[in-house]
Amino acid sequence: MPDNGDVSTNLTPAGWNHLYSGKVRDLFEPAATSTDVAGAGDAMLVVASDRVSAYDYVLSPGIPGKGAVLTQLSLWWFDQLEVPNHLVASHAPGGRGHDALPSEVADRAMLVKKLDMFPVEAVVRGYLTGSGWAEYSEHGTVCGIELPDGLQNGDRLPEPIYTPAWKAPLGEHDENISYERTVELVGEEDAEALRDLSLSIYRTAAAVAEDRGLILADTKFEFGRDPETGEIALADEVLTPDSSRYWDAAAWAEKTDPAERMASFDKQIVRDWLRANWDMTGTPPELPADVIERTAGRYRELLSTLTKR
Repeated sequence: MPDNGDVSTNLTPAGWNHLYSGKVRDLFEPAATSTDVAGAGDAMLVVASDRVSAYDYVLSPGIPGKGAVLTQLSLWWFDQLEVPNHLVASHAPGGRGHDALPSEVADRAMLVKKLDMFPVEAVVRGYLTGSGWAEYSEHGTVCGIELPDGLQNGDRLPEPIYTPAWKAPLGEHDENISYERTVELVGEEDAEALRDLSLSIYRTAAAVAEDRGLILADTKFEFGRDPETGEIALADEVLTPDSSRYWDAAAWAEKTDPAERMASFDKQIVRDWLRANWDMTGTPPELPADVIERTAGRYRELLSTLTKR
């Protein structure tokens, strides 16, 4: 991965062993002989970096503060949702686990339980947009689910729909799958639980967002099973601008231009700039300073609007 100036890109904190790096997050486990992470137990350390990806490339430079926004927003949502999650009980500030967070990444790190992860991304769509709009325009469906005629780009769906995806190995594309395929992958009972949990969380989160003048157009969740209790827990990030599409409710209601109506609080600015300045071949160009700052501003604005901090 490129060194984009983000401390967590190449960081292995004292007392932790690096296990894995994705496009944005780095995963660590306590070193077997470490005495530096008292309170962590056998928890994992997840660090959200400032890396930004688009079109399957990690771009350079990163978005300053992005990792902190993703982490703080996830922690805030975990606190709002009455759903089991992967945070260790002592993660809260003042807890022994919180003291185990490396100081240089404390604002973007989470101490989490080890879960047996499901190979499914649980996607919920409440509005017609993105790849869903493209499919609907051609076939009248979204992920094979038939929808009423006459819907327009950005319209609210009659009911939220669950459109799972198979989590592909690193470097490959996730693949939309049917609910029936989910049953084959995880079994009928767990497939039903993942669907019902996802739809319930989406409805709760959408209501919270609406109360703050935002639309939660769609989102994706990841779940795992706690090997000790057997319960299904919400994992990874949750309801962040990297995993969800948020719109300004007033703009959605008042604007007619789709670009203004559905201006999202995420890295859409980066995607738009790349489409205008790159032919999608070779190495992506460096992101200009104004694109970085405007994108960082959108992330900060979403955190402030939702949490009222």
